[in-house]
Amino acid sequence: MDNNRLEGAAKEFGGKVQGALGDAFGSEKDSAEGRRRQAEGAAQNLLGQGKDAVREATHDAQKYATDLYENAGTYAEEGTRVVRRTIHEHPLSSLLAAGAVGFVLGLLARDRD
Repeated sequence: MDNNRLEGAAKEFGGKVQGALGDAFGSEKDSAEGRRRQAEGAAQNLLGQGKDAVREATHDAQKYATDLYENAGTYAEEGTRVVRRTIHEHPLSSLLAAGAVGFVLGLLARDRD
């Protein structure tokens, strides 16, 4: 947990108390100062929550990247097996699909002068 969350929650709580005491005793200065501290604490708490979210997302992305790196060979082998099986089971469809891809790539690569 980020320190900003703890400090922000403490400021927010302190601001609520100060604002409530200011309201109770009719002190506009304490009431306004309490509301300001409460808003400042809430903002700091949100900053801490954002930092925690970014830290967690970074950790998750690193975990997935490590998994992909460590298992890339396995994924490639599985993909190769699936492609081979599909070509073996549907040779005409595979030939037509490969021809269509080649045709589109040829159109994209031709000189447009």
